[in-house]
Amino acid sequence: MSRVGKQPIVLPQGVKATIAGQLLKVEGPKGKLERTVRPEIKVEIKDGQITFARFNDVKTVRAFHGMERALVNNMVKGVSEGFSKELQLIGVGYRADQKGNTFNFALGYSHPVDFPLPAGIKGSVIKDNRDTYVKVEGADRQLVGQIAAQIRSLRAPEVYKGKGIRYKDEVISLKAGKAGKK
Repeated sequence: MSRVGKQPIVLPQGVKATIAGQLLKVEGPKGKLERTVRPEIKVEIKDGQITFARFNDVKTVRAFHGMERALVNNMVKGVSEGFSKELQLIGVGYRADQKGNTFNFALGYSHPVDFPLPAGIKGSVIKDNRDTYVKVEGADRQLVGQIAAQIRSLRAPEVYKGKGIRYKDEVISLKAGKAGKK
C-alpha cells in the first residue's frame, strides 16, 4: 500500500470537508476549494479525518493513491493556513506598486507592465530599505505557484549581473563576463 496514501488527513479546527460522489469540497477560514477525485480512489470522511483507499493494485492506481492524498492535504492546509510566495526585484529602477488587485511594474522596458491578479489570490508590495518584494498569497497552492512564476517571467534574472525578478531565497549563479586585455 502507498506510504503516503494510507496516512489519514486530520481536519484542523474550523475546516469542514464534504464529499458528493467523487467531488470533494473543503471549506476553512482562508477560503473554499473543491476537487474531483479520480474514480480509482475511494474517499471517506469520518471522525474528523479523511481517508483514502484504492480499488486495485495496478501500478498507476498505486501512484494516484498517494498523489490524491497529497493534493487533498494541500487543499486542507491551504484553507486553514494558506500558501505564499515572495519575489524580489533586483535592478536599478525596477519598481512595483499595487493599485487594487493589479500590480504595476517598472522593469526597464519602455512601458510599465500591469499584472492583474486572479480571483482567490491576494498580493502585496513590501518596500524594505533598498529592496522591493512582491508577496503572493492564496489558498490554492498550485495557483499561488503559477502566479509567482508568471510574475517572475516578466523579467527573469539575467546571468551576468543578476538583474530581474527572482524568488526571495533563489540563488542565481552568475557567469563571468568578458575577460579584459592582458
